[in-house]
Amino acid sequence: MLRTADATSGRNRPTGPARRPRTGHPHDDAPDTTEAFRRLARMPEGRAKEELRQQIATAWLPMAHRLASRYRNRGESLDDLRQVAALGLVKAVTRYDPERGAAFESYAVPTIDGEIKRHFRDCLWSVHVPRRVQALRARVRAASLELAQETDGRAPTTAEIAARAQLTEQEAADGLAALESFSSLSLDAQRQSGRPADTLPLPLGETLGAPDPAIEVVVDRESVKPPLCRLPERERHILYLRFFCGMTQSAIADRLGISQMHVSRLIARSCRTVRAELARGLADETGPCGI
Repeated sequence: MLRTADATSGRNRPTGPARRPRTGHPHDDAPDTTEAFRRLARMPEGRAKEELRQQIATAWLPMAHRLASRYRNRGESLDDLRQVAALGLVKAVTRYDPERGAAFESYAVPTIDGEIKRHFRDCLWSVHVPRRVQALRARVRAASLELAQETDGRAPTTAEIAARAQLTEQEAADGLAALESFSSLSLDAQRQSGRPADTLPLPLGETLGAPDPAIEVVVDRESVKPPLCRLPERERHILYLRFFCGMTQSAIADRLGISQMHVSRLIARSCRTVRAELARGLADETGPCGI
């Protein structure tokens, strides 16, 4: 580590790893940390080694930020991408072995890139998509962008995308479907209702269906059909008026010309008959031991 004179105290202070002079290449300002890595490899684990590791990572942080900038405008903020790149840089500093002979930059770049790609793969998809389909999405996306420039903005067909990406049409279709799975829409997102006369946008949430409460009684209705069919016609008619038409017992009595008490007795007797038949049927199905 180099030392320079401190103008305020007159003492020498460390300035961090020396930097190579700029020559125009985006990575020519990378710090020279060769000697620092050699010392790091010889140091025992402890606070001093951790501090040196942090100094090296701080010196290489601009390079990590440049790598993160390559992935901007892909659905993640630049600040978050820089955080992920910094995490990859720390992993690279920790795992780098100078005895292997390779320069740190050649080891750090793919490590940081891999960390960013892993972040996109594992954290940003709205639904789980297999890695194979994610790879298809990348190839389909690149082929679509190329074809859009060649076709004057016309949306390319699946066959054209498959031919350009060297995929089958089914693979291209899977990749196109994955394009819609990366990010999800809010339920407040506006969409057209689909009716020609209606030009006002419609919130997506209003197009979603709701559970039908009648579904919960489908099994019950199907179960009571056989015993209901075996009731006398007058009892079936009374039950229909009471439970399907919502008529009161007094209204049913007036329609049939009988007393309200007689209607009440017929309804109670019919219900007992249906329940008894259902209980016998259930016992026959389960057996004497309830199995």
